[in-house]
Amino acid sequence: MNSNEHYLVDVIGFNEVERSMLSSIFALATRRDPGFAQFEPGSSGRSPDIYLVDSDNPAAFNEYMSLHRRSGLPAVLVGAQSRGSSEPLLPRPLQWAKLLQALDDRLGGDEDQPVTRAVPEPPTSLRHSMPGNAFGRSTPSQAGASDPVAQKRVLGDAVLVVDDNATVRAFMQAKLAPFGFEVDIAETGEEAIGLSGSQEYACVFLDVVLPGIDGYQVCKLIKSNKQAIKKTAVVMLTSRSSPFDKLRGSLAGCDEYLTKPLDEDRLLEVIAKFLPNSRKHKERRARK
Repeated sequence: MNSNEHYLVDVIGFNEVERSMLSSIFALATRRDPGFAQFEPGSSGRSPDIYLVDSDNPAAFNEYMSLHRRSGLPAVLVGAQSRGSSEPLLPRPLQWAKLLQALDDRLGGDEDQPVTRAVPEPPTSLRHSMPGNAFGRSTPSQAGASDPVAQKRVLGDAVLVVDDNATVRAFMQAKLAPFGFEVDIAETGEEAIGLSGSQEYACVFLDVVLPGIDGYQVCKLIKSNKQAIKKTAVVMLTSRSSPFDKLRGSLAGCDEYLTKPLDEDRLLEVIAKFLPNSRKHKERRARK
């Protein structure tokens, strides 16, 4: 998708930590329908469609008011005070879901906004792996170039969720689906090894306690593949939060360790971190 297929959000104010979080939010938000991309001031092409304003920062709010008087564009405010504005106000700390919902709501009724909406992609296929035919559809080697599922896999948009708990699997599917990922499911460590050996994943979300071999062993086996070390992030999902358990995860080679019950904002932050484009950007910075 190109920038013309998203609403552009001009971010005004905010400290460095919040701006980093917002960058992660918009890295994922471009994949939604409707999509939101962060506006880069000074860039050629379209102007912003909406403002996101740090209303606790007087200078940022004054800048927004000056821009608003000229453009008349809507806004979403973040902070403890609205400063007399009738625009929606979100409290700190910022939460992913509430921010995206506020942007949706604020622009939902503005039919005259100058934005070309994205053509909806085919719905994400949420599949349970089964013996014999893991997904009920072709693998990338079998599929033609016109197969949208195969195309997504080539672009690194597939993720694997490994958990024997149906509630956790449903939660992960619900959180990943709106962002257009192809989601594969495994309920045992053995299934996970089989899938990760035949498919390429941007990220594997891996429970520690599994029937058969445990998550630590699965992580070691995935990371023993030299290609997987570069292309596949392994995120442990577990209720075990002791320093010893986290150390075991690190020694097994995991990239992140998330504890249950899962915090949605933290989960989305990790997903954004390991998007293929984010990983490439991180590698380029490390080489400088």
